[in-house]
Amino acid sequence: MQQFTQFPSAEQLAAVKTYIKQSWKTLSRSPADILLAAYDPKLKRSENSSWLVYVSDKEERSKVEQSLQQILSQAEFNKLEIRTLPADISTIQEHGLLYLPGSYVVPGGRFNEMFGWDSYFILLGLLRDCELELAQSLVSQFIYEIEHYGTILNANRTYFLTRSQPPVLTLMVLALFEHTQDKQWLQSVLPAIEKYYNFWTTEPHLHPETGLSRFFDSGTGPAPEVISDEKDDAGRTHYDRILEYYRTQKIDGLEAYYDPISGFTESFYQGDRSMRESGFDCSHRFGLFNLETTQYLPVCLNVLLYQMEQDIAQIYQILGKDSQLWRDRATKRSQTINQLMWDEQAGLYFDYNFVTRQRSQYEFITTFYPLWAGIASPQQAKKVVKNLAKFLAPGGLLTSTVVTGNQWDAPFGWAPLHLVAVQGLSRYHYVAQAEDVAKRFMMLVVQEFEKYGAIVEKYDVVKCSANVSDEILFGYSSNEIGFGWTNGVFLELLFWLENL
Repeated sequence: MQQFTQFPSAEQLAAVKTYIKQSWKTLSRSPADILLAAYDPKLKRSENSSWLVYVSDKEERSKVEQSLQQILSQAEFNKLEIRTLPADISTIQEHGLLYLPGSYVVPGGRFNEMFGWDSYFILLGLLRDCELELAQSLVSQFIYEIEHYGTILNANRTYFLTRSQPPVLTLMVLALFEHTQDKQWLQSVLPAIEKYYNFWTTEPHLHPETGLSRFFDSGTGPAPEVISDEKDDAGRTHYDRILEYYRTQKIDGLEAYYDPISGFTESFYQGDRSMRESGFDCSHRFGLFNLETTQYLPVCLNVLLYQMEQDIAQIYQILGKDSQLWRDRATKRSQTINQLMWDEQAGLYFDYNFVTRQRSQYEFITTFYPLWAGIASPQQAKKVVKNLAKFLAPGGLLTSTVVTGNQWDAPFGWAPLHLVAVQGLSRYHYVAQAEDVAKRFMMLVVQEFEKYGAIVEKYDVVKCSANVSDEILFGYSSNEIGFGWTNGVFLELLFWLENL
């Protein structure tokens, strides 16, 4: 097992920073290069087919077409087909890009669209890299999505219209406001922020009995991008591989999700789709292949909603408004999180299954979210830190303590969760542990950057390698290059280390 001994030199760090700086341009999309944005590696189209772009029915399609004709050549424009999004999105037969009027940043590789929670970590990188104009535009596109598509989407493709992703909007708004100090703008985005908050705190996302929220995709049937793209070398989709697993493992308790004759039930697809709203696709965190996602009140989601309530209170205060309602909501949520999700004996936070009325016992790195947001007591934080060794690996932190063949379990580590853990540890004055985690992950990123000339989406933090495809048995097995959130987290961790 590899163990890093020396932190990268100034020259090594400079090379990574140069790559990241250049990558913002590579990963940027705008109406001027909408053909590049419309291209979707996840959906196959015939060579001569036009790329579909859907415009909100709140827009005048003719005006959008005219604006595109002014910035595109005729040949480029002819390769597009602009359609108005139907009122009933379940009638969409051919999927395409959802139009956004400004610039944004994509994660990279097969993810050639603006993703929900990726964009917060990308924004942090843009701000550290003094890309203020692009950062402002990125946040503006999220406000546009809320106003024109109803919510912040998993990403701006039609097959993502039925779900969002972990709520990070207010974190983005306040990070940007810190740079601009534009109160007029802050006031202007408040209605969209409150609309997005309501999306998460009303049914079907709300669990009324507890007042906490869950992930819930409103669509039905298999996810189109999975059928089209998540295939292995034998041509089996993610769903095919799960079917094979169920048939060969003889697992009890699958009756609601799987029938040996007819295959998956709608309950299976409901869990699978909702798991994708969580951003953690895939693991066994919410039951086997996340079958029970909609039965769980997740630690991560509810801590983010607590933070959103605190952020909205801060925005109200900045604007001279009464913020007490929002502070009260945050206090109540934090109390419920600690009541339902804290396990005193294990010394960890767990997701809560409101059907069984039990905590999951699935050890997952989201146990650090309550530290990141300041919800944990000093005693709770101390117990979580005692369990740090469960997650610590030579190259950083494991996502879970179980190897399942899913990319959001061991032995894999992901940039955003390292930032959450480092900031959580630091907040409770476990600075030495936070520094150790940050350095392990950054040394891994630099090592693999020097080997492959790229920054990637995820890493095997046990073997200290970006070569992960052979270990991933479900979902998509590729390791995408770019990569937006790793770029942003690297810059943020570097800034934190330099200012210790």
